[in-house]
Amino acid sequence: MKPRSVAARLPNACLPGADWADCYELLFLGERMTALEAARRALGTAPQWIRSLLALRNRVVAPLGLRAAASASNASLIGAFPILRGREREAVLGFDDRHLDFRIVVEVRDGPADSQVIGVTTLVRRRNLFGYLYLAAVTPFHKAIVPALLAQLNEPERPPVS
Repeated sequence: MKPRSVAARLPNACLPGADWADCYELLFLGERMTALEAARRALGTAPQWIRSLLALRNRVVAPLGLRAAASASNASLIGAFPILRGREREAVLGFDDRHLDFRIVVEVRDGPADSQVIGVTTLVRRRNLFGYLYLAAVTPFHKAIVPALLAQLNEPERPPVS
């Protein structure tokens, strides 16, 4: 099954004041997962094309004083994202920066028969004009990256790549 875009709801308690959101869902037919496990499998090992885009993003924004992605060697991270909260049905990742605050919310709920529906919601609170410009620039990439990461759940699990 392929991820599909669904309506994201604002306001959202995971990031009060968020002014932008999107959500993708996947009907998952494999073994049962918690939200934290789904987040690790979807976000913890990005394909090379996504890692290359992230590296380019980090080089471009570093002179502007924006945070670069974190190192994946930290146990409180999934991929480049700090874990803010991890529960059975919901994991929240993200951080606050000068231009915007963002959260990635991974939710797991029961689907039909023995399936699960795994959703990834991205929430953004833009802080200033640069936040608006930055989000406008990255949104086309985001709309390709998030479904690709979520689709990885249907692939055999791979070890993290450093």
